[in-house]
Amino acid sequence: MSFTYFIADLHLSADRPDITECFMRFLQEDAINADALYVLGDLFEVWIGDDDVTSFSESVATAFKAVSHFCPVYFIHGNRDFAIRQGWLDKAGMTLLHEQTVIDLYGTPTLITHGDELCTRDVAYQKFRKKSRSWWWPRLMLALPLSVRRKAAQKGRAKSKENQKYLKPEIMDVTPGEVVKVMEKHNVARLIHGHTHRPNVHCLSVNGNTATRIVLGDWYDQGSVLKVSPESQALENRKFI
Repeated sequence: MSFTYFIADLHLSADRPDITECFMRFLQEDAINADALYVLGDLFEVWIGDDDVTSFSESVATAFKAVSHFCPVYFIHGNRDFAIRQGWLDKAGMTLLHEQTVIDLYGTPTLITHGDELCTRDVAYQKFRKKSRSWWWPRLMLALPLSVRRKAAQKGRAKSKENQKYLKPEIMDVTPGEVVKVMEKHNVARLIHGHTHRPNVHCLSVNGNTATRIVLGDWYDQGSVLKVSPESQALENRKFI
């Protein structure tokens, strides 16, 4: 049976071994049987550079590498791990895709992305996103000592959590008009993304035709997976043990 998996927002860290254990089981028991595995960003809770080599990051790379011998593994940067570079991806056997990529998913052109660029009502975040994706800012940050980057990452996460307390839910969600705009730009009737942590399947109209937006869930409380076959699509959960 042919099928493809999509995951996002795992937020892996050494502090959450339950997430890691669930993820490893998914790779070993499920992903190796797929036609392909797509990781749509925020694989890690934070990533401060490929030079921050730890036993944890190496173990994740090794697990992906093992899967890549059975099926191709693709990766799109998220807002937490946009600093991942080719060095670590090579270790993991992953192929990096553009932040908005159209794939042929069993005959249906499908746009895949992390999804943070669709949340245009969060103006402060979009300003940071533009800066963080510039040519100069990542180079500047990665040139800093690891100790400085660790402190900056901790400070940034604390500030982000504090700011989110005062944002309305709709501001942190995608902007409907932006979704339609992007889907029309790429001429697709199906979009798959993560980032918002609101797993669901939405129906909408694009270019006068019925379209579908599938939102992947996060892995904070369960292993959220999208399984697509030529005949069906389903959001599934892998239980923690």
